[in-house]
Amino acid sequence: MRTTVDQVALLARRSVLRTWRNPAATIFPLVFPMLLLAVNSGGLRAETHLPGFPTKSFVAFALAVPFIQGALFATMNAGTDLARDIESGFMSRLSLTPLRGAALLAGQLGGVIALGLVQACFYLAVGFVVGVRPAAGVGGVAVLLVFAALIALAFGSLGATIAIRTGSTESVQSLFPVFFVFLFISSMNIPRNLISTRWFRDAATANPVSYLLECVRSLIITGWNGEALGLGFGILAVIGVAGLSSAAAALPRRLAR
Repeated sequence: MRTTVDQVALLARRSVLRTWRNPAATIFPLVFPMLLLAVNSGGLRAETHLPGFPTKSFVAFALAVPFIQGALFATMNAGTDLARDIESGFMSRLSLTPLRGAALLAGQLGGVIALGLVQACFYLAVGFVVGVRPAAGVGGVAVLLVFAALIALAFGSLGATIAIRTGSTESVQSLFPVFFVFLFISSMNIPRNLISTRWFRDAATANPVSYLLECVRSLIITGWNGEALGLGFGILAVIGVAGLSSAAAALPRRLAR
């Protein structure tokens, strides 16, 4: 048990340092969501005048979007780093050591979770600067940080799965536009109950990303909403279990001696 913990700690440290040393992997996930938030807030502010819109501040409504965009970057970072290790032969060298597969997977996701927490703190700080105050209070902020760590873990495991199964950075990067489509056909810019186009409303309702957004919004806008929190954390649990299970099942083939 002690050996496994040591292995996880060493690989997590390597993952964190490699993430921080790559400006594209750290700065872009912080800046790009904020730019999109500024553009959407300026162009869609009139939505707050719609009857039934949940808040008078569109920034408060849209602040949930960067959390989900952070998940997309978590997928890319985790998968790209792992695929690069496979392409460079580092994974092959690891297979000659007593390294345990579980330690490799847990350590690899360490940097992703750390970046996810930094992103969440940055998004919340920007929200505070522009006057957004989470309706759920200090406890809600803590839950948001936990949610950010879990969303980084869940989506990072999907990136790790693709990387392990394909061993290609290009395959991992091709996931980005696919996930971005899911983001845009969700309740990203307007509540589902206010979407007038039926096919789009049905697509947003069937899209699990909508419920992740609404989980974050419930803590920022309405306070403690058990249904929204249950759906958000439940969907994250399904994604995380599926991603980690798939990655763990494919990993022995990569570590075969």
